[in-house]
Amino acid sequence: MNKSMRLNLGCGVNKLDGYINVDKFDYGKPDIVMDLEQTPWHFPDDSVQEIVLHHTLEHLGKDAQTFFEIIKEIYRVCQNGALIEISVPHPRHDHFINDPTHVRIITPALMGLFSKKNCLKWQKMGAPNSPLALYLDVDFHIESFTINIEKKYLEQVSLGKLSEDDLMQMIDTFNNIATSYKIIMRPVK
Repeated sequence: MNKSMRLNLGCGVNKLDGYINVDKFDYGKPDIVMDLEQTPWHFPDDSVQEIVLHHTLEHLGKDAQTFFEIIKEIYRVCQNGALIEISVPHPRHDHFINDPTHVRIITPALMGLFSKKNCLKWQKMGAPNSPLALYLDVDFHIESFTINIEKKYLEQVSLGKLSEDDLMQMIDTFNNIATSYKIIMRPVK
């Protein structure tokens, strides 16, 4: 394997040039057929410079311990500062709700539990958050996240018919407003 790899995990039929495309099923002809829930993975420590998880992570780790093992593997195989790009359906959208293979809700707040900085801050504040980064000895920095919104609601905001604050309230209250999250994070080693 390359000394520094780029992985497209759970690629399905969406293979990316310049990446090692990995999927559990041979249907899309990935470079490597591998069940991501079976750990440890066969990639060396600190060998990956980039991971793409495009509509993959919500399919993994129905059992919390399995999910934790996947997070630990992502951390183990990534180099310090590697780029990790996660795209997932928003849990209040029919895209998430109607797919029986979606077993785990993924949000920026969930991924923030894997930051040691966040965990130490919450611990100091006496917050009830689970300090998962400390329990699992992983550390990820959430660099950014975006919420993708149904077009008709974005149009209402751009026309001034709906304020951004009202839109955020609607996302927290109603289904089918936000379609997905894109989360960019990096391991801190």
